Amino acid sequence: MTVNMTKGQAISLQKNDGGSLTAVRMGLGWQAAPRRGLFGSRTREIDLDASAVLFADKQPVDVVFFRHLVSDDGSVRHTGDNLVGGVGQGGDDEAILVDLARVPVHIDQIVFTVNSFTGQTFQEVQNAFCRLVDETNGQELARYTLAGGGQYTAQIMAKVHRSGQGWTMTALGNPANGRTFQDLMPAILPVL
Repeated sequence: MTVNMTKGQAISLQKNDGGSLTAVRMGLGWQAAPRRGLFGSRTREIDLDASAVLFADKQPVDVVFFRHLVSDDGSVRHTGDNLVGGVGQGGDDEAILVDLARVPVHIDQIVFTVNSFTGQTFQEVQNAFCRLVDETNGQELARYTLAGGGQYTAQIMAKVHRSGQGWTMTALGNPANGRTFQDLMPAILPVL
């Protein structure tokens, strides 16, 4: 059963049987919003990029994004860059796989971001979402709709963080500006 999350909401990544999830997929989907022009409505391709920044004690130690598809330890993997979005028509356009059992013990948080590499604002995006899927069985666990199209070019979407012996996901949805994850670091640090 999917939990439709709201900004700031956290969910435990424990299974109903008391066990822990071992592998999850953070999926990102979006479509270009139609724009009205002189000759009717049309859409422009939107290149959004998903990234995962791995932190140890509030210090970034690794990142997974379209130019570095696998974390140095191999526990986090990006499935590849999608330059236009909307391919899945509600499915994932980009995804980041996290093998929670393999994440090194010193990594305590993984922050997921989305940014417009080409600089379009979220006013030009519609139907954007991030979702967390149990990678072992394909079951969607949580979905967070990226609401409202604002004058920003990025969002700090969500984070997974250690909580006792397991992991917790928190929906963030904080707007930011930047073309790359490096540009977003000042907006990420306050949510750690």
